[in-house]
Amino acid sequence: MKFRSRVWTMAEALINTGQVASGREAEDRAMAVEWVVAAGVLGVASALLWGFSAWMTRRIEATVPINGRFVEVDGERFHYVEEGAGPPLVMIHGLMGSSRNLTYALSAQLRERFRVITLDRPGSGYSTRQTGTPADLPAQARQIAAFIKTLDLDKPLVLGHSLGGAISLALALDHPHAVSGLILVAPLTHPQRMLPPVFLSLAVRPAWLRRWMSHTLTVPVGLLTRGAVVKGVFAPDAAPSDFATRGGGLLGMRPDNFYAASTEINTVNDHLPDMVKRYPQLTLPIGLIYGARDNVLDFQKHGQALASKVPGLKMQVVEGRGHMLPITATERVAALVEQVAKRVRPPQSATVLHPPFALASK
Repeated sequence: MKFRSRVWTMAEALINTGQVASGREAEDRAMAVEWVVAAGVLGVASALLWGFSAWMTRRIEATVPINGRFVEVDGERFHYVEEGAGPPLVMIHGLMGSSRNLTYALSAQLRERFRVITLDRPGSGYSTRQTGTPADLPAQARQIAAFIKTLDLDKPLVLGHSLGGAISLALALDHPHAVSGLILVAPLTHPQRMLPPVFLSLAVRPAWLRRWMSHTLTVPVGLLTRGAVVKGVFAPDAAPSDFATRGGGLLGMRPDNFYAASTEINTVNDHLPDMVKRYPQLTLPIGLIYGARDNVLDFQKHGQALASKVPGLKMQVVEGRGHMLPITATERVAALVEQVAKRVRPPQSATVLHPPFALASK
């Protein structure tokens, strides 16, 4: 009896063990099915969002079409707008922007006096950035130096707004032969540990995730939040009602533009510390202007900090204005361009004849 009891107990244990194993296998199979279903749903959703983004991109480009010309520079296609005649002035826009940010109002103030060339930075507007092309500050400065050389511009003035200001500084430091003077409008000049809240959506580290997000979530999320983003960039000023079209705001919502901007923001601090050390070397004429109520780049942390390092540099502050000075304080920015231009090319004065020559003329 005892032997039979032991055998029966062992048999029951084996049966229970088998039941437990079968239960676990069933749970594993169910979990695997759930993962397959979830992957399928994600794949279908991604495909639908990808298609929607492509369709919206075509609509955006039809609404805000190409308005300039193109030139090939080192394998990239630069889109730019050229206006006016006179000494050359190259204008560089900021993060997630395009040339339309600067042609909205500013170029009209300058084209009577200058040959104004407003470009789309690589990856922005209608300019290209090929896969593998670096997006850091020295790389963009190198590309713009090549752009200046391709157009055969003779040491132009360079105006940079926001991130375009940081690129302008890199251009002056690394390619001093390419530029005669700088006009820095609310520029990024020093490393920032935290992104401005309005650009937090760009903080996507892995390149594969950045690519997926750009082609799936950027357009639908952008459509829902674009009003708040534009408001945040302009604050406390009111954004023009036609900024999305005439100002090029819609172009920044396209997948490739988001990817380019996110790549830039993830590399922007790589070279700024070294640039900061070199600021005292800058000797060319520089104009510097900020809005006193800029919520994107603080005028003290960036403007005053730069002015303290560059000998003789003085900062202008526009009371009550925010970050988008090329649109909200156009006359002040245009006046600063004129001031720098006079320092670069002093006005011609009458020739003074010294006594020997005066006697000879008599």
